[in-house]
Amino acid sequence: MSAPRTALGTSDLSVFPLALGGNNFGWTADRDASFEILDAFTAGGGNFIDTADGYSHWVPGHTGGESETIIGEWVAARGNRDDVVIATKVSTHPAFSGLSAANIAAAADASLQRLGTDHIDLYYAHFDDETVSLEESVTALSALVDAGKVRNIAISNYSAARIAEWFEITDAKGLHRAVALQPHYNLVERDFEGELATIAERESLAVVPYFSLAKGFLTGKYRDGVTVNSPRAEGAGAYLDDRGRRVLSVLDEVAAAHGASLASVSLAWLREQPTVVAPIASATSLTQLADLIASATLDLSADEIAALSNASATEPATA
Repeated sequence: MSAPRTALGTSDLSVFPLALGGNNFGWTADRDASFEILDAFTAGGGNFIDTADGYSHWVPGHTGGESETIIGEWVAARGNRDDVVIATKVSTHPAFSGLSAANIAAAADASLQRLGTDHIDLYYAHFDDETVSLEESVTALSALVDAGKVRNIAISNYSAARIAEWFEITDAKGLHRAVALQPHYNLVERDFEGELATIAERESLAVVPYFSLAKGFLTGKYRDGVTVNSPRAEGAGAYLDDRGRRVLSVLDEVAAAHGASLASVSLAWLREQPTVVAPIASATSLTQLADLIASATLDLSADEIAALSNASATEPATA
């Protein structure tokens, strides 16, 4: 059976409906573990890999670019560059901070070198840089497409107003249009569903959410009386309030009905939301990865989707 593929917005890219996050490559997953996860992901039908030039500069002794380097070494070892869609980002590498035109050009070249490739499939402006004119940043990103170094450009962590301005500049100058948006969005973080969702739909942006499992909370391992030893434990544990417990309860029911994991159900719910093409999730083990891959073909009923949406609403509806 062929692996599912979904068009990425208005681009010519066709992706697996789950993106493998590379933020942990070279951090919580060493080179060998990262290779093993990447091998299993592609063997399971995956082809969409997400990283950033800044990963993982926050780790003592790291300088940034560790994730890209590992992905590049893996692609070189497997000889599969044409079989994978690689997304990376610019603005957070300590040596290439911000979104000036000169920095974007230099950062892209550095990423290409680390990835061992002549093109980036999807290149995000990682965080808005209001110290530089938006016109300068958007023009510089469009120039990378003209140069053949980037196939498509994308936006991450921008406000709806700034995205609207981005497209005004694009249209006025006849630049290459951004095709994707990467926001913080999951079953317990739903602020995206306001102005950002509206502009994503208006501009035909493919939405590729990060923190899709709420730092691990939506896997179900963070519960009352359970201690989890994880770098993200404090952030995930913050969701364990009345609303979080309500979400876990419904997730338990839906997961049991499908014989699936809570992670698979959470990602399947997210994938079914308007404009969402491929949630991003990372794995440090093959067991975790199996749940991620399974989510891509897990079909929830309309009633199950509604029950999960209601459980995670700030004020759930009552019968």
